[in-house]
Amino acid sequence: MTHLDGRILTPEGWRAGRLTFADAIEDLAPRDRAPEDRFILPGFVDLHVHGGGGADCMAGESAIRSLARFHARHGTTSLLATTVTAPADDLRGALAAIGAVADRRLPGEARVLGAHLEGPFISPEALGAQPPFAIPPDLALVDELCRLAPVKVATIAPEIDSDHALLQCFRAHGVRVQLGHSCASYAQAKAALEAGAAGFTHLFNAMTGLHHRAPGLVGAALAEARHAEIILDFQHVAPAAAKVALRAVPGLYGVTDAVAAAGMADGPYRLGHHQVIKQGDAVRLADGTLAGSVLTMDRALANFMALGLELAEAARRLSTLPAEYLGLDDRGRILPGARADLVVVDGAGTLRAVYVEGEAIDLAHA
Repeated sequence: MTHLDGRILTPEGWRAGRLTFADAIEDLAPRDRAPEDRFILPGFVDLHVHGGGGADCMAGESAIRSLARFHARHGTTSLLATTVTAPADDLRGALAAIGAVADRRLPGEARVLGAHLEGPFISPEALGAQPPFAIPPDLALVDELCRLAPVKVATIAPEIDSDHALLQCFRAHGVRVQLGHSCASYAQAKAALEAGAAGFTHLFNAMTGLHHRAPGLVGAALAEARHAEIILDFQHVAPAAAKVALRAVPGLYGVTDAVAAAGMADGPYRLGHHQVIKQGDAVRLADGTLAGSVLTMDRALANFMALGLELAEAARRLSTLPAEYLGLDDRGRILPGARADLVVVDGAGTLRAVYVEGEAIDLAHA
């Protein structure tokens, strides 16, 4: 058993106390005194991550395990390994690898819950940094990919699925469908939401923007959505736009959309079939298009706080809300019986310790 004292963020708010845990939390006991500058948060849950530490999700099992170790050192305790648009054989290989990692977590890794399938069912006119392999709906391919790994989230462009057959196929597999990489109108997006779409992928990016006479996909998210993800690296979305989203979308949660270049020196890296270039805090294609991010969840916590959110609310946007979005009640919160997925920070939000299912993660190389 491990014991940890501090100010603990519980579903009811902060409590001074002691946590006792192995792989799950055994007890949360109140204490009159606890370290004043040790704040214990639920581990971060990243539902959109392509890579990190030089590893790209599309490169197979070893790469997925490597990115899971990298992100664990930055407070991510659970994640969805996220594919990019690619030929069908590449997707089969990536999903098989994700399935293998999801079946067995190794020491030092964040738990890979399954896959986020970002494409290939997106608009070829709204690829963003996705490789050019967008295809029309293929329900047989969906069935095949969902047999290879637990696909938890899929991003589609609603305008290519006018009869909602693709959306309903994913839903039949228990997949949450998100709208993104799309040129859809407000009406098309609203129809998809009414048909069961659950959220929006990297809000504001690679989608039709908000105009007062043509609200587009962004307008549908701000007016209708209960859930959406946002990349809060201040490269993809300006702080003022992020504040608008926080006011409008109750379940807005943070993702990294991190790529292999995260945590690495400036230079070229892979993103599926693309070469991307890291320079400073941004990753771009040769034409200047943003190509994922170098964001980590501990940095996202600081950025939410920079917008004016208190530590507890910033943490909720990175742990509790994404866990709830996936329908998980065993992580994203600190209470007896939940997974011992924990992040310890100081008052400024600086990472001090990480536990994944009770295992202390070595932060020495973070």
